[in-house]
Amino acid sequence: MSPRKTDITNKRSIFSAEEKRNIIIYIFGIIVYKFGLEAFNGSIITLATNRFDQDALKNQIPPNTFQKVGLVAGLNQALQCFGAILISPLIKHWPTRTVLSIAIFIFALFTAILIILDSATGGYIKPRNFNSTNKNDFSYYGQYKSDWIILIFGITGIVYGTVESIHRVIPTDIVGNHVEKLQKFDALVHIFYAISGTIGAFVTGLILIPKLGNNYAIIITPILFTASGMIWLFMSSLKKKRTKHNDQIISNKKKSKSKSNYFTIIFKKLIAFGQSIYIGGKIIFTNRQYIWLFSCYSLTLYAHRYLEDGLAPQVAKRYLGNSAWSEIIIGGSNFGELLGSFFILFLSKSIRTPIPWLRLSALLLLIIWYLPFFNPPVNSIKFAWIVALTFIPISFGWAASDVAIAAHIQSSITRLEPLYEDVSVLGAVMSFLYSSYIIIYAIANPFLGKFIDSVYIKSGTIRPALVYTAGVQFTVIMVIVLASTFIPPGAFSFNPVITDEEEETSSIDDDIDNSAVLIA
Repeated sequence: MSPRKTDITNKRSIFSAEEKRNIIIYIFGIIVYKFGLEAFNGSIITLATNRFDQDALKNQIPPNTFQKVGLVAGLNQALQCFGAILISPLIKHWPTRTVLSIAIFIFALFTAILIILDSATGGYIKPRNFNSTNKNDFSYYGQYKSDWIILIFGITGIVYGTVESIHRVIPTDIVGNHVEKLQKFDALVHIFYAISGTIGAFVTGLILIPKLGNNYAIIITPILFTASGMIWLFMSSLKKKRTKHNDQIISNKKKSKSKSNYFTIIFKKLIAFGQSIYIGGKIIFTNRQYIWLFSCYSLTLYAHRYLEDGLAPQVAKRYLGNSAWSEIIIGGSNFGELLGSFFILFLSKSIRTPIPWLRLSALLLLIIWYLPFFNPPVNSIKFAWIVALTFIPISFGWAASDVAIAAHIQSSITRLEPLYEDVSVLGAVMSFLYSSYIIIYAIANPFLGKFIDSVYIKSGTIRPALVYTAGVQFTVIMVIVLASTFIPPGAFSFNPVITDEEEETSSIDDDIDNSAVLIA
């Protein structure tokens, strides 16, 4: 199919036939991937929570459960940062779909290791009529040291970071940098991502964990990850168009590279990793047009992640007495994401910038203030559903703003693609923003977990701690994000049109070209 025919769209759809094909394949793979991911993340966090409480009881020491859970998640997030950095040079040299599929195959392998470890040390599927002797009796778990969970889950963060970052870059490979196409595509992906996540969370919390136990609920994950990787391989291998100036630079680089030995090439690749972060940070922090993206993307993503991976397990274990019910709460959060994505899909023409959605998302964070004063009875699943309902509007706001701001970044940053082959600017910016959120989460979560454990040991409840870790923290994030939405030029109206500043764009291009010369 010729490029001209590919770009032609009919009145019924803004997407071409080839774009539709790639979108369908990509979304199908996303559905399979997200279901497996929800089973993995939900099971391993609840498994870690139970095992760390169990270890404290056996050793007759005060529990430091959420400090260690924070360490588990923090190490995973920190290594996601490295995985995110990897994508920028990789997708410049190989098709994005190939890098994505290989990463998910490796992810599948690592998730299988935890099942093998549990089975090799005497673990087995939870018996049908299992009667626990106490709330921390999980005798069907394998007898390996619980700290192995920290190591294994941490290592999976490398490929997890690679996969998640590619999801934020690949839309421009499929539909280009047309902002309406990107908003619709991102919204469609997020809708099906949220549907799969919602179903996956409920199935994990209500069926897989109760029937198989936390240790074997992830048995479906390696299978689904492998399937999604195979599905993505069927997407077209799309290449970005190069200008004559591009070709000249790349031609000169290839001539230079042909004279380099193997170790020199490897050394240049390592430098390119750091260069991608440098370029991404320089673009974000040296221009009014982009500096607001740091807080509005990275901080809001951090808040959403802490909502699901921090607050949900804490409430499920310490409020309700059943760690598996955190998946019910997360299911409610995922449903909120689904609603937010639907709104973006239908309002992409009338609200073309992320600013209104970011302001709404920031204000909805204040809902979390009820949590420190919530006093449900233990072992009542009804109240897990109530908490899930309150998470819906918070995640609704985040999903709407996330889809809108991702489309804005993909559209505006694409024009700044460097005229050299080592680093993708869009990949560098997304890696920088994603890595920034990861670093914030990796540092904050263990400290917040330690604080929560100390309050629990002293008072027997985590409610006083949640005043600060939930209420105060989310209020500070709300203020920062709300203030940041007034930074871009022309952002003081309700539904602003963010103006492009040609001088700033030209300055960035010059900086990138100079960086390319340094790398060469």
